[in-house]
Amino acid sequence: RSTSIVNGLVDDQLRALISLPIGSGKDGQRKEITFWIDTAFNGSLVIPNHLISELQLKKESSTEAILADGSLVELETFACFFSWFGKQYETQVIANDGQYALLGTSLLNGHRLLIDYTDRVAELL
Repeated sequence: RSTSIVNGLVDDQLRALISLPIGSGKDGQRKEITFWIDTAFNGSLVIPNHLISELQLKKESSTEAILADGSLVELETFACFFSWFGKQYETQVIANDGQYALLGTSLLNGHRLLIDYTDRVAELL
């Protein structure tokens, strides 16, 4: 288990949020994106289309997904690079039409998530 910590916060709408540097290339410029930690999403990252355009992420493919309401949809995926606990990773992110970027449980696996609603902090260990 990693000994580093990823610090986040709990906002006024009680969402646990963390920021990650995301980019379109391995060594390219990164932009800090704030992600809503979504424990009901078992994937890794979802990024809204407007941020995908801004980051100039390269389209990879599409995938089928079952939404919380049970409906089946086809979603586009894009390649991105990001830093996670001091290491660099490349992954496919799912594009959505929503307002928020989401971080799912596949990135939480092997880590401890602490959310303190009293002090309004979130930590990944």
